[in-house]
Amino acid sequence: MKYKNLILIGTSHIAEQSLREVEETIEKEKPDIIAVELDKRRKYALLSNQNRKISVLDIKHIGFKGYLFSLVGAFLQKKLGKLVGISPGSEMLTAIKLANKKKINVALIDQDILVTLRRLKSISFIEFLKLFIIDPLKALIFKKSAVDGLEIKKLDLRKVPEKDLIRKLMNVIKKRYPILYKVLIEERNEYMASRLARIMYSNDDKKILAVVGAGHEEELIDLIKKKKIDVVSYSYNYSYK
Repeated sequence: MKYKNLILIGTSHIAEQSLREVEETIEKEKPDIIAVELDKRRKYALLSNQNRKISVLDIKHIGFKGYLFSLVGAFLQKKLGKLVGISPGSEMLTAIKLANKKKINVALIDQDILVTLRRLKSISFIEFLKLFIIDPLKALIFKKSAVDGLEIKKLDLRKVPEKDLIRKLMNVIKKRYPILYKVLIEERNEYMASRLARIMYSNDDKKILAVVGAGHEEELIDLIKKKKIDVVSYSYNYSYK
């Protein structure tokens, strides 16, 4: 997806297709800046291959709900990654390594993961029950999930889902888990859109490639079009390392 001097790639964090698309797009487009859906903590974890295990001690920093979500999320990502033989976030790591090799500036555009996890404390008790107890039990006992009817069983994990399926999944999450959607999707989209818009308008003579999860792609473009940016206040977060 393109808008002005921005090229946006929507990826799946465990899809082989995403690895190829990142490599091919960098070779073809030769961007001046590569922006990735990472913060400093996750970038360090990817580059050092040190995906630190979540400890109960982290609860004091991110709260119980954030702790539980990070624990379950890490478990599921690891399981799905093993199914396809690709470590979660490999497409981001590929983008960074190619940028370093070709001396391309890297911009980190995502919100600090600790801020996001702390924000999950606003999830209501009912939504918390649905997410971690009711819906998992329904799936286990009745073989029926919150996204039943979307034929997700046919999903090929090696590929990025079709845009229509992504929209349907996002709508289901938004309706069933509204606070979760707000924290993980809406708030981060606003943050990333602001970062990207500032980079774009401060470097209007440069070509920018952004690598983000497919669930963020369409709304990011819409938000960027609406942004009015004070470029003077922006602090660049570029790196060759």
